[in-house]
Amino acid sequence: MLKSSYRKLTPYLLPHRWIFLSAIVCMVGFVGSTPFLAQLAGSLTEPVSKGNLGGLSQVFIAAAIVFIIRGVFQFGQDSLMAKASLQAVTDLRIDLFAHLQSLDLCYFDEKKSGDLAYKLTQDVDRLTDVVRKFFNQFVPSVLTVIALLAYLLYLNWVLTCLTLLVAPLITLALGWFGSKLQNFSRQGQDLSSDLAGLLTEIFAGIRVIRGFASEDYEIRRFKRLSEENQVARFQAEYIKAIQYPVVGILQVSGILAVVGFGTYQIGQGHLTGGQFLSFLTGIALLMDPISLTTSNFNELKQAESSADRLFELLDVKPVLVERSNAITLPALEGKVDFENVFFGYKAGQPVLKGVSFTVHPGEVVALVGPSGSGKSSLVGMVPRFYDPQAGKVLVDGNDVRDVTFESLRRQIGIVPQETILFSGTVAENIAYGHDSFDMKEVEQAARIANAHDFILALPRGYQTMLGERGTNLSGGQRQRIAIARAVLLDPRILILDEATSALDTESEALVQEALNRLMNGRTVLVVAHRLSTIRQADRILVIERGHIIEAGNHQDLMAIRSGLYRQLYERQMQSVG
Repeated sequence: MLKSSYRKLTPYLLPHRWIFLSAIVCMVGFVGSTPFLAQLAGSLTEPVSKGNLGGLSQVFIAAAIVFIIRGVFQFGQDSLMAKASLQAVTDLRIDLFAHLQSLDLCYFDEKKSGDLAYKLTQDVDRLTDVVRKFFNQFVPSVLTVIALLAYLLYLNWVLTCLTLLVAPLITLALGWFGSKLQNFSRQGQDLSSDLAGLLTEIFAGIRVIRGFASEDYEIRRFKRLSEENQVARFQAEYIKAIQYPVVGILQVSGILAVVGFGTYQIGQGHLTGGQFLSFLTGIALLMDPISLTTSNFNELKQAESSADRLFELLDVKPVLVERSNAITLPALEGKVDFENVFFGYKAGQPVLKGVSFTVHPGEVVALVGPSGSGKSSLVGMVPRFYDPQAGKVLVDGNDVRDVTFESLRRQIGIVPQETILFSGTVAENIAYGHDSFDMKEVEQAARIANAHDFILALPRGYQTMLGERGTNLSGGQRQRIAIARAVLLDPRILILDEATSALDTESEALVQEALNRLMNGRTVLVVAHRLSTIRQADRILVIERGHIIEAGNHQDLMAIRSGLYRQLYERQMQSVG
């Protein structure tokens, strides 16, 4: 009944097997006591018919003892099963998150962040709920049905066989309805993921939406997707609405047949009134576990789509992997070599074509060129965000593919165009990646980054909680926090990826001053859009269509009359003027 996605949960359940085993012992005790209730109900016939209060008291005392024992076993079963199942699925959630951290940047470029967030929250929560119910309700219900059927066979095998005639029909109905539920549930969850992705996109771009007065357009998009989601979910509920009466009719038909035939057997002397009462009590006790089995079976089928989506994510393999014999880099001098590097995001569409150059320790090299020429791709290979399809990228003579990710990336600082800040305080964002940090070092880094003064002006200074993605700060303030973050890291190699292109003139001046302090004494690769910011670079490489077509300092390149750099620079100066 359970698909491979559920079987893949086994490695997460095994570490908690002793808790499960303890819970199973309690479950056996709880299930095993159920037939005694039917037996006790049947034993009421004689003392009630004779008015024997003493005998009736004995039955009541025995029933109280059975209920107390059942309560203890049920508590143990429920609490232990809940603990083990919740721990198992929490382990899965952590593994999923850790696995996402190992995937390539290209994967995140292609996937919606809302969909990934939905999988790690809603899908995992649904799986948590169904695993808990599987062990807390479904398995005990199935075992209870088996135990009661065994008891009923012992009481009267003819009546029991008559009861079981309906069972195959119920099983077939459950299988058909379950298959339909799984299909509709998968559609609903996929649409919910799309809805979460759309919301993430809308909230991130709310300023653009307001700027283009496109609120009505987004409302229509949201309405359309919400209605599609509603239809898919309604189809699942519609199937369940049909299923319950169908299964109920089959159950009632079986009960009526049993009552009629049981009455006939009593008349023939093949069955006593007490035995028949015990049998009917057993049938009554079957109703609740059968109902739970039905509802939990539905949830299992619906949650299969969540399990499928989660394990599909775990099955995604990263392209960039750390080699088993990767070495730990010592402290870097800062030399970077690109040797005949070819790279492309798609096969047959190269972005870089045989690029070769060397950046010496302490040198500042700027990369300029039209959009899409491969500048960001090139610098992204130094921290090994991407691997070249051919050629090598070396740091201090070591191929970046031969070293550990951590020892490489801990020595490379990156200040991107769009600064990403995380939930937490200003100090925690500057010291990002450090579980503990020295506030004096954080403040010193902020001073170097021209951020100390504006941070002190915040409501709680360095302990001010930042809004989502730092939206309560200006672009220049966010960028200076990013620079302070890089200062605290104290990298030997620094990558500035259009770090000032989105800033106004006043903010750019403050940020550029901070960058100049940060760049001092380090190897620096600068991807530049504003060419005025790189005039002091030791060397400027002009890239076009995947090739380096010009190289030299600002004066050298301006001396080339028909050169691309000179054209780009003069065009920018005219637009500024």
